[in-house]
Amino acid sequence: MANVEKIIAQTFMDIATGLETGSFGSRPRIAVTGLGSEHGEANAVEACLLAADRGVDVTLIGTAESDKFNTCKVSDEDEMYKEMEKLLDSGAIDGCVTMHYPFPIGVSTVGRVVTPGKGKQMYIATTTGTSSAERIEAMIKNAIYGIITAKACGIKEPTVGILNVDGARQCEGALKELQANGYDIHFAESSRADGGCVMRGNDLLVGACDVMVTDSLTGNILMKMMSSYTTGGSYEAMGYGYGPGIGEGYERLVLIVSRASGAPVLANAMEYASQLVKGNYKEIAKKEFAAAHKAGLNKVIEARKPKKAAAEDTAEVVAPPKEVVTSQLSGIEIMDLEDAVKALWKVGVYAESGMGCTGPIILVSEANHDKAAEALKAAGYIQ
Repeated sequence: MANVEKIIAQTFMDIATGLETGSFGSRPRIAVTGLGSEHGEANAVEACLLAADRGVDVTLIGTAESDKFNTCKVSDEDEMYKEMEKLLDSGAIDGCVTMHYPFPIGVSTVGRVVTPGKGKQMYIATTTGTSSAERIEAMIKNAIYGIITAKACGIKEPTVGILNVDGARQCEGALKELQANGYDIHFAESSRADGGCVMRGNDLLVGACDVMVTDSLTGNILMKMMSSYTTGGSYEAMGYGYGPGIGEGYERLVLIVSRASGAPVLANAMEYASQLVKGNYKEIAKKEFAAAHKAGLNKVIEARKPKKAAAEDTAEVVAPPKEVVTSQLSGIEIMDLEDAVKALWKVGVYAESGMGCTGPIILVSEANHDKAAEALKAAGYIQ
C-alpha cells in the first residue's frame, strides 16, 4: 500500500512539474555529491531540498536521508566518486554535480553566472579542465563548447564574445574563418564605443554576450569572483557553478562546483544539469562538432599551432605498454604537459596527461610513482 501511495504521489508531482515547465516526460535524474564541501554535508542537503522543490529528481551521494530526495549511501569521498561514476555509467542518473573531477584533456567546463551590471545570465567558456594543451586551440574549442551549452539551455542563437586576454585576436580570426566557411556563429558587440567581438571588463559586468570565451584558468577566476563578490570569497552564493564538462565524444554529464559553493549554487547547478538533459545536449554537441568540422575546424586549428624550432628533436617517441594509471603527479605547467608525458615514455614509464582539481596532472601507475617523480624533477618539469 505504501508503495502504491508513493507511485501516486510521484505521478501527481510529475503532472505538477509538467504544468509548470511544459514538459510531461520523465524528469532528469540528477545527483550531487555530499562529502568534501567546506560547508559540510548539511550544505548539500539544503541544496537537495531547494532543487527538489523546483521539480528536480534529486539523489544525494552521501550519508543524509530525506523523503524529498533519494540517497546513495557512502562512507567516504573515495567511495563517493566510485559510486558516482557507477551511477552515471549505468544510466541510473542522468548527471551529477560534484566538487572536483579529473576530466581528460579535451574536456572543459562551461560556467554560468548572473552578471552584476544587469542581472543577465552569461556562460563562461571555460572554467575548469583543459580543452587543449595549446592555448589558441583551447580557446577555439571553448567557443564551440559554450555554444553547445547555451543552445542546450534554450538560447537558439547565442552571441559569442571573446575576452581580451592573450590569444583573443588569434581566436577571433579562427572563429571568423569558421564562420566564413559556413559554421553558424553569431558574434556579440562590445558595449564599449569601439564595439567588436573582443570583450572588455565592462562587458563581463553587463553580460554583453551570451557566451564569453576565455582560457579556463582565467574563466576559473572569473567564476570565483562573480559567484562570491558579495560574500568575501569564503561562500559562493550566486550563479550556477563551473558547469558541465564538454568535449567531443565525452559522454558523462558531470557539473563542477567549488568546495566553497553554497547551497543556492549547488541547487542552481542541479537545475542547470536538468536543463541540459531536457535540452538534449548530447545531440546538440554532435551537430555542433559536425558543423565545425565541415567548416574546416582541424585545418583552422592546425594553421594556428606554434611552429617548433628547427633544432628541436622531433624523433617519434613510442609509448610503453599501457598500464592502469591511478597515481597523480602535479605541478607541471600546462604548456609542458605533453612533453613531460613523452619524457616519461623515454625512460620506460607509461604515463597519461589529465586535469585535476588544482591543475594539470600526469597519471602513472602506483608502482612507477617514485621513478616518474625523479625523472620529472631531473628534467626540470617539477620541483
